[in-house]
Amino acid sequence: MSEPASSEAYLASALRGDGAAPEHEPFQKFYEYWMTEQSHHLNDLITAASTVNDNDQQQGLLTPLVNRVIRHYEHYYKAKSRWVDRDVLAMLAPSWRSTLEDAFLWLGGWRPTMAFHLLYSKSGIQMETRLAELTRGLGIGKTDLGGLSPSQLSKADELQRRTVREERAVSERMAEVQESVADAEMVELTHLVSEEDRRGESSEEEERVESAMKGKREGLVEVVEWADDLRLRTFKSVIELLTPIQAVHFLIAAAELHLKMHEWGRSETRITAVIGKINGWDRMLPVVAVVGPMECVEFDRTVE
Repeated sequence: MSEPASSEAYLASALRGDGAAPEHEPFQKFYEYWMTEQSHHLNDLITAASTVNDNDQQQGLLTPLVNRVIRHYEHYYKAKSRWVDRDVLAMLAPSWRSTLEDAFLWLGGWRPTMAFHLLYSKSGIQMETRLAELTRGLGIGKTDLGGLSPSQLSKADELQRRTVREERAVSERMAEVQESVADAEMVELTHLVSEEDRRGESSEEEERVESAMKGKREGLVEVVEWADDLRLRTFKSVIELLTPIQAVHFLIAAAELHLKMHEWGRSETRITAVIGKINGWDRMLPVVAVVGPMECVEFDRTVE
């Protein structure tokens, strides 16, 4: 069977269940396709940023490209939502991400308020470049994020405040779901099943356990879907504040950050795995490490 040509084709194939996407790997494979497409979009954005002039007519040519990239992000979250419903636990601790990326995740993805840190960081960097060019008598150059207007900054500040409040609400809801693991029902069930285990009896509480855990999973699905909705809304709202050329620069910064963090994390994990093998960590405990793009190996579990 031939490989799907894109993340969209793969998603359709996986949802049809036609055998092209084994149950254990569909979103991981989709993510590979999606990141390859993001890399292609990055190249298109860089080309556009370097060739389009500052006048309004030229900037208008960028709108279709910006919209195409936004649709690509929408496609990602649409696909992710389907798999969150299928296996929310895997989406909260994605095996296709490196441990470096995991350390900076918020509910299975990037923290929405990071969009503003990215905007202000890139704006500051480009502002410094503008000032350096001015001191050399080179003019102000192209309109980029270094030229954010007072009105844009005011709107960004207002949007950031709203996002902070909603992000906090999502975090508080997640805390409630997590704390529910120690509610009266779970404490009673864990005690009853533990007593059965000690007596060597088969559990008679399986249905109650499954029912209780189903409720916990549904709570997690609710929180992750809310978090992803906030991520996408924030991303699109920031872009709406910007001119077409500024949006291109923002999308470039977002793609570069995402792709390089993934690349650096993968390299770091691969090095850690090699060092662990050399130092004999694999003889002390089972170590599962990512050793390449979406590859996984389990070292021998032997003790001298």
